[in-house]
Amino acid sequence: MTIRVELPQFLRRLANIQGEVQVEASAATVRAVLDELEARYPALRGTIRDQVTGVRRPFLRFFACQEDLSHDGPDAPLPEAVVEGREPLLIVGAIAGG
Repeated sequence: MTIRVELPQFLRRLANIQGEVQVEASAATVRAVLDELEARYPALRGTIRDQVTGVRRPFLRFFACQEDLSHDGPDAPLPEAVVEGREPLLIVGAIAGG
């Protein structure tokens, strides 16, 4: 299945990507999308999630259909609109400050 993914500018620049990316994921989960994204763009390995533990990096968030998916398990199903290609999976750089 083809999943649309939007990355923040710093990750697009790192992987030399222009705009939105489409990946062929083996399952409709964040883990499957990230597996394919990292296989296709090796420069992204370790930037979105830890290479050893697979845990999401603290300053990145996952959104789809106006929902924060960041704390869902990596194997939780993606929303139907994402699976059908109507909406992208957004990987967003979190903003921190004090």
